Amino acid sequence: MPGARSRKKKQSEYFFDYSLLFIVLFLIGFGLIMIYSTSSYEAKLEYDDAAFYLKKQAFASALGLVMMFVVAQIPYHFWERFATLGYIVSAILILLVQTGLGRESHGARRWLNLGGISLQPAEIAKLGMILFLASLVCKMGRSIRSMKGFMTVLLVPAPICLMVWKITDNMSSAIIIFGIAALMLFVASPDYKKFVLITMAGIAVAALVVFVISKQEMGSGTLDFRGERILAWLDPEAYASGKGFQTLQALYAIGSGGIFGKGLGQSMQKLGFLPEAQNDMIFSIICEELGLFGAIAIILMFVLLIWRLMVIANNASDLFGALLVVGVLGHFAIQVILNIAVVTNTIPNTGISLPFISYGGSSVMFLLVEIGLVLSVARGIRLKEY
Repeated sequence: MPGARSRKKKQSEYFFDYSLLFIVLFLIGFGLIMIYSTSSYEAKLEYDDAAFYLKKQAFASALGLVMMFVVAQIPYHFWERFATLGYIVSAILILLVQTGLGRESHGARRWLNLGGISLQPAEIAKLGMILFLASLVCKMGRSIRSMKGFMTVLLVPAPICLMVWKITDNMSSAIIIFGIAALMLFVASPDYKKFVLITMAGIAVAALVVFVISKQEMGSGTLDFRGERILAWLDPEAYASGKGFQTLQALYAIGSGGIFGKGLGQSMQKLGFLPEAQNDMIFSIICEELGLFGAIAIILMFVLLIWRLMVIANNASDLFGALLVVGVLGHFAIQVILNIAVVTNTIPNTGISLPFISYGGSSVMFLLVEIGLVLSVARGIRLKEY
């Protein structure tokens, strides 16, 4: 039946994952509501416009959605030819931060000012790394199973990670980029013993660092601000007026929310007590206003998002498509886990945003571009396999 096969092929070709789209749109909409609720007081005081942050985030989200739909319509193999270029451009943009194009905010120089548009090169680097590693692993084939191939893929992200860390002073983004690379390699390599050894070594080094820092004193001159953050993480109440202030205020917000919260817009901590609440600490305001119920609901939405990405990766028509989705999955999973861990003081405080919900134009735009890549991969899956 040639006609039936033709119809089936056409139907498969134009398949669109509406479940994933719904989850993303929900998170964006919820994020805009929470950004307005969290930032309106500060925005009114600072800019005389309660919707200042909302307007900027809404514009970035709208632009990101347009980019997402455009990327979703382009066959994902089209981007494979730009994988190496993406890696190089990422490195160049990071270097440009230290030029006149760079912009400093809150003591950190991490942004580029391009024609009035603020851009964070670390977000581009995450997307560029996903594309480059997916292409590299496919080209290496079975040679990735050798120790040489394994170490090659593992060391490829190192220069970008070091540049993000040292040049833009953004260690959290460097960790995320390396985490994305490690997860992609984990999926592509069948020898899991290497990962067990690397993970154990990493935990041992981290424990040693924490132990050494715990023996130091705040303000002794031997610690940088990251070391001081570790001390504040170990005992936030001892540094309540310094490095532990933001963490304690976030914990107060979480604790005061109870089961069902104080109600949307009723947070007290956002009224000048919790610094930059609309950014990395927005999850604590969710807990305060919507309670444990709201927090669990949002976590479940992220679990559904990651589950949809896993389904698409498992059914992708080729390895390149599967690795692209795995890279995006790793980006979301690592960032969500680390953000919630920071807010709940499970790990030391570091600047990690909550995807689609925290304020940040560059972040939401490039996250949506990544979703566009995933939707493009999903379109190549035959319905009978999906």
